[in-house]
This record gives sequence, structure tokens and C-alpha cells, in this order.
Amino acid sequence: MKSWHFLGAATLAAMLAACGGDDSNDNNSTNETGDPVAEVTPASIKLAFSGRYQAGSFDASAAEIPAYDAASQRLFVVNAEAGELDVLDLSDPSAPVKLSSINVSAIAAGAEVNSVAVKNGLVAVAIEADPKTDNGFVALYQADDLTLLGSTEVGPQPDMITFTPDGMTVLTANEGEPSDDYSVDPEGSISIINVTDTGSPVVTHADFAGFNAADLREAGVRIYGPGASAAQDLEPEYIAVSADGATAWVTLQENNALAKLDIATATVTDILPLGEIDRSQAGKGIDASDDDEVIDIKTWGGVVGLYQPDAIHAYSANGSTYLVTANEGDARAWGEDNDAYWGEEADDSEDPPVLCEPDASQGFVEEFRVKHLVHTDGFDRRCGDDMPPQLRELAAGALLDPTVFGYCGAVEGDPEGCRDDDVLGRLNITWTAGYKTDAAGEPVMYTAAGVQDDAGDRIMYDTLYSYGGRSFSIWDEDGVQVFDSGDAIEQFLAGDDCKLGSDRSIDCKTWFNSGHDESGAMDSRSDAKGPEPEGLTIGVMGEKTFLFLGLERMGGVMVYDITDPAAPIFQDYLNSRELWDGEDPDNGNLAGFGDLGPEGLVFIPASDAPQGKPLLVVGNEVSGTTAVYEVLVSEE
Repeated sequence: MKSWHFLGAATLAAMLAACGGDDSNDNNSTNETGDPVAEVTPASIKLAFSGRYQAGSFDASAAEIPAYDAASQRLFVVNAEAGELDVLDLSDPSAPVKLSSINVSAIAAGAEVNSVAVKNGLVAVAIEADPKTDNGFVALYQADDLTLLGSTEVGPQPDMITFTPDGMTVLTANEGEPSDDYSVDPEGSISIINVTDTGSPVVTHADFAGFNAADLREAGVRIYGPGASAAQDLEPEYIAVSADGATAWVTLQENNALAKLDIATATVTDILPLGEIDRSQAGKGIDASDDDEVIDIKTWGGVVGLYQPDAIHAYSANGSTYLVTANEGDARAWGEDNDAYWGEEADDSEDPPVLCEPDASQGFVEEFRVKHLVHTDGFDRRCGDDMPPQLRELAAGALLDPTVFGYCGAVEGDPEGCRDDDVLGRLNITWTAGYKTDAAGEPVMYTAAGVQDDAGDRIMYDTLYSYGGRSFSIWDEDGVQVFDSGDAIEQFLAGDDCKLGSDRSIDCKTWFNSGHDESGAMDSRSDAKGPEPEGLTIGVMGEKTFLFLGLERMGGVMVYDITDPAAPIFQDYLNSRELWDGEDPDNGNLAGFGDLGPEGLVFIPASDAPQGKPLLVVGNEVSGTTAVYEVLVSEE
């Protein structure tokens, strides 16, 4: 039987070092005589719940991204609900206490905190302007007394912030999302900020102006925003930095790609498409329906997944740099609450008749269910409801290629059983890709009966593109995939060994693919992106490197040994949501639910942690809780 125990600072057996966006700490330690202390490499590790701070707000992103300062033993947690940075005392990990908040209104009126990073007592804060399409800001604070040291302007909507390993440079991923009505669409960019002089930080910007949209599409990058240039369409999300501080990799989530950045020259040197997941292959299946309330993970011909990673971290193995990504998935949805975009539902009974006249300039929504896409009655029946006007401009309806989808019943002109709710009907896909095109990229047209005809008004889908990998992946520094977990996460959550709750007493399969904002919702996320791996970080313990992966929807943190990038080894899963059935969580009963919706993760090595025990801290955006876990190790 394994003996699990805490590895304290006295023995320094476990030294966790965060990489990428987390506070990096020196992994070298000495004993009382000043001699180096050898790190013990654990055989395996697991997590144990320690405590949490509760902001008291439900589904308002009151706890998102955490960062830690060792000297002051303070956590800095993004509270998006308040637009502030909460400052917590972590001296007792079992009972974090809020000390104060940092309000950034002095930087700019209406500004809100998006992200935070800490290094050597310096707190760097990414700040979104009001409106979000204006240039944002980075502000620098002293961790111990919260003094504002300096600030500078960066690109629109700085979404993630991180330090280089030497602490001399800060980088922000400026997402540059369009306005909700799509009237303003700023360019995405990356800001590189020299913080040697904290009072006068110096910023340079890396942009995507040199990249051609057509060339990127041909290479496999998703460039599809209406009328958008490549620079407008590319939306930087998350940053990883190499150990030498020379190179950064930036996730372009919606584009299913990575940008490679030369930090010294502030130049994007390459954009790396991440490819597709063939859902017809063994080990890469999905549960595609949220309607049958059963676990049904299987392969699907003609269906592919898009990795679309959110978080990314870099680490070293065997003298090389590798990148690990959380393949959450994401769809573009602008104007979805704008009635002008959808148009008014047609009504022939009125006098004069009400016409559905959507305005495609007022938004762009790409997500659509299979059952609505390939209905034999075409698209007009959904005008004024959820029919993207850009899709209706493309054709009057859509078909499934029976040579590909015959296995689920598709015939010429009729998808038949393929669009059933317990087959592919409920699956959310993008309508922007997967239909047949000619050599010029124009859609090949068909009649409603499924006959190819230039005069036809139907498009034919031979591939259905779903969102997210439902996995984590490891890549080399040129974006070549070394490993992907495939359907292993969903398979584990469906298995007998998986347990929920901080005491591990609840069967995971009872609440498989549950939503994070509801109760009694077994299978509710299968049609979308499943468990949605979103946040991650890594830590080094002795000679091993470990991955900690947050599942946004199902919740909880998965732990893997990724020392060998080609062969990760599962370690543990801990989900500290305590209630799964009965009343839905809300502000009135939130306290009993525990932790819902992991967003950001940070690791604290034993040498820096209060009480000398390595910790994992997780910001949970739905429950508004900052959860603290202790790391237990086994040397057997």
C-alpha cells in the first residue's frame, strides 16, 4: 500500500516550480550549513483539499486567475465581477482571508482587471479598457504594500499576462475581440514590456500585419471573421515562455493555432496550425448528445474536432522545449443578443405580412446544431430565431454527404437518422467549414434532392467540425504534436475509479459531463465541449514534471506525470464540488456547493509555501471561490 505524506520545506523533497504565466520560483535549495539539498523524486503525487476563500457570488467570475507572492504570503486573485484584484492572506492555507482589493479605476475610468502575474515581489496586472475595443493597460504594484509603481498602455483587451523567467519583461496577450455588435474589430497583438524601471515601463508591440489571410487559411489556420484581415481575426489568448526567455508561444484559440514570438525583436515569426482530431479513430471518440442522459462515448465518421487550446505552458525535457495545452474549444458569437442581427420572426398572418430581415452587419455567430443545419426544410424556417444571416446568404439549406454519413442513415437529399437527438443531431458544430468547395474555394451547389447542380441552392457537408479537443496535448517548439490524450479524460470520468467531492465519495459517472452552474444535470455538456479542459499549470518535483489540468464544466483538477512528453502518466483527479443533485446553485445556497468552474491555477513550491507544504491554488469562476489543495507525495 502506498504511503502518502506531505513533503515539507525542511526536507525539500518536493519543489514545485511554476512555468509560463505563474510565479516562477528558484528550485535550488540549501540546508542550514548552506550546502545544496538534493531533491527527492516522488513515485507519484495526489491532491488533498485544504481550504477555500469564498467571495460569495455565483456565476459572476468573482475568482478567476490567482498569483502568489512568497515574501508576503499573499494571493492576488482576479475578481472580474468587481473588476478588481482581491488580495488574500495565505499564511493559513486552510483558511485564506481577504485583506484588501486593488481597484484600477485610477488607471482609466471604467477599467477592469483581466489577469495577474507575480515575480520577485512585483505584481503585474492586465487591465481592460471601457470600451474593451480601446487599448488596455498594464499596471505594476508592490506586492507587500500594494503601492502603484507605474503603468503603460498596451493593445486592446489584454487577456493574459506573464513574466519572462528573469523577471525583467512582462508580456500580454491582447485578444482584440470585436464589439458585441461587430461594429468595431480591433487587431490582436502581443505587448512586450521592459519593467527594469518599474516607474517607467517601456512597451513594444508585436502584431500580425505581415500575415495574409488567404495564405493562413491554406495552411490550415481558421480565418473566417466576416471582412476581417488576418490581424483582426487572430485573437491571442494565453502565453508560454521558454526557459531562456527568448521565445514565447501564444494560443490563438478561435483560430486553432499558435503564434511563435521572438521576444527580443517583438516579432511574430510564425503561425502554427494545430490540425484536426479525426473522431472516427479509436481512442478519439466523444459523447455527442446531451439529450439521452446516458454515457455513450464512441467514434463518429465524418466528424472532426478542433483543438482550440486556451491555456498553454512550456517546459523542458531531455534538453528540448515542449508545450502543453488545455484544449477547451471556443466559437465566435458576436451579436447573439442583438435582435437586429437575427431579424424578426416572419409572420404571414399579419397584414402587412411580417418579414424576417436580419442584418448580417450586426454580429457573427458560427455555432449551430447539426439537426438545424441539415433539416430538409432548409434555413428560412429558423429566421428570426437562431439562423446566422451569413449562413443564409451562403445557401437556402444544407445536406449531409451520404457517402460519408450513410452509417447513420443519410441518403441523397435527406439526413434521416443522422439528425436524431441521440445520434448527431444535438452536436454543436461550426457552419463555416466542412461543406464541399471547388478549386476556387466557392461552395459546390446541390438541389434539395441532393443532385449537384450549379443552379441548386443547397450546400453539401462531408465533414462536421466540432469545438475543442476535450483533451490536453503536448507539442514540440514548432507545433508538431507529440501526444494527445484523445478521449481518455471522458473515459476516466465515465469509469468506476473516478470519484467526486473532496472526500471522493460520489461516483463521477452519475454526473458525467455535468454543467458547472446547475444540479442534476448529467450529460448536459456532451453536445458542446464535454468536460472542457481550460486551465493548466506545471510543476517540477525532483526529476519529474507534473501537469495540473482544470476541467471547466465537469470541474476538478486532473494530475499527470509528463516527464516523458510522449507518454504522460495519470496521477490523480480531485473535484471539490460537494453537491451535485437537488437545488441549482445560486447566491442563496452557494456555500454548500464547494468549488465550481476552475479557471486559473498556480503552484507554490514547498520552499515558498506557508507551513512548508507545496500547494495548488485554483480560482473557480462559477462558485467565486479560491480553493487551496495540498500536494501529497509517495516515494514508493
